[in-house]
Amino acid sequence: MKKFDIVIIGSGAAGFSAAARALDYKKHVCIIESGETGGAGIMNGALVSKTMWELSSDYSIASKVNRGYRASGLNVNFSEVKKTVIQAAKERQYQMLSQIETFSDKNSENGSLTLIKGFAKFLNKNEIEVSGNNENQIIFGDNFIIATGSRPREYPDIPTDEKLIFNSDNILKLKKFPERMIIIGSGIIGCEFATIFSNFSQTEVHLLDRTNRVVPFEDDDVSDFVSENLEDNGVIIHYDASLRTIRKKNDCLEVVLDYEKGHSKVIEVDAALIAIGRVANTENLGLENIGFPKDKHGVIHMDEYCSLKGVKSDNIFAAGDITGHGQLFNIAQVQGRHIVDKIYGNLKEKISYKNMSTLMFFKPEVAAVGRNEKQLQAANIPYKVAYYSNELVSRTIAMRNTKGFVKLIVSNDGKNRILGMRAASPQASAFIVSVAHLIDEENGLDEVFKTVHPHPGVTEGIEECIRLFYKSSVFKPSAFPDKIKYREWKP
Repeated sequence: MKKFDIVIIGSGAAGFSAAARALDYKKHVCIIESGETGGAGIMNGALVSKTMWELSSDYSIASKVNRGYRASGLNVNFSEVKKTVIQAAKERQYQMLSQIETFSDKNSENGSLTLIKGFAKFLNKNEIEVSGNNENQIIFGDNFIIATGSRPREYPDIPTDEKLIFNSDNILKLKKFPERMIIIGSGIIGCEFATIFSNFSQTEVHLLDRTNRVVPFEDDDVSDFVSENLEDNGVIIHYDASLRTIRKKNDCLEVVLDYEKGHSKVIEVDAALIAIGRVANTENLGLENIGFPKDKHGVIHMDEYCSLKGVKSDNIFAAGDITGHGQLFNIAQVQGRHIVDKIYGNLKEKISYKNMSTLMFFKPEVAAVGRNEKQLQAANIPYKVAYYSNELVSRTIAMRNTKGFVKLIVSNDGKNRILGMRAASPQASAFIVSVAHLIDEENGLDEVFKTVHPHPGVTEGIEECIRLFYKSSVFKPSAFPDKIKYREWKP
């Protein structure tokens, strides 16, 4: 029997970060992984899609003809794109493997990392059985972290075949750019891939939006901005439509769409991408053997310390997509580290989920942090909003990339605390963290107003939003009513 201080099931964002943190405590860690090292975040998910997005954005910029230059003989080959994407994913994967090998000495006083490939199943609160490669082995642990991640949700009666019908995990099984593609689902994943394939300009992209709102969880102005830019990029959005069926032909697909107004439409495409969310990987873990009441949606409910709710033992934890706290890399990573600090008595504070930054890789990228207007209205919280278009920001003017905005939301209770921000900008991912920090610190505008932003910089949009609250912006709303907006809301 092999014994470890911590046994981690899954090597994704949550699992690997927990393992790395355990090394800081000089602990011996076993990582059980049934698939690719790094989980979906590396080989099937975030890194793959973001690498594709970066390449597509570069291609889109190179193909522009309104900047005083023109690239001649520009072309793109999907096989070469795929090769570059896999190279990027492998680069990160081998960095992880290199660290595991560096700390592979199980007798080291500085802790160790052991990677075992296979499927894990709890036998009791201190033992798991790992099956794989035609052999089973028993692993004993003082503590366990379940970090098995998630997988794409399947569409009822329309399975992916990796030939004509795909999901985000197997999209690289495409052999070439399809001439026509339909994406089922208009959430973040669907809109990201709609952006990617439309950026390459090789594919007629159809996007199915059954709610009449892409990224429907965001405020209407953000949703409208995203859909308008997708359409400007050539995406055909089917609003208020639902998928009835997909019929396979010899080398194409017939897609039947039903619209809310009562009519139907049949379109022919060469590929379909199913992007209707993800489901937790919690099957066959033997959770019943540790007395865990299984959630009908597969989510593992936990307390504020990431311990499993309803389980008497205090040595089993959960982190990442399986916890239902948002399927984001940063949440998983924070949870993994949080658990290890809890186990070894170095936990300083609870995790705050309200200010986790989200990046949406559209055109341009959209960053979100804190609460939006929909959430504040649902909670009956009064607020004020300032909106400033990138068309008036010097840096984005110089970049010839003025599509975008900054939208800042503050409390309307006399304290002017920053509650949330939404930003669409070429560098939105770079400055969202600073606003997240301001929200965490519950800073009011008076404190933030002291900061002078560099010029020319994209963050001057934030500076002008703050000035709007004081009615002191450089450009005035009355001169640019469609580009500068201010409003208040009270229950």
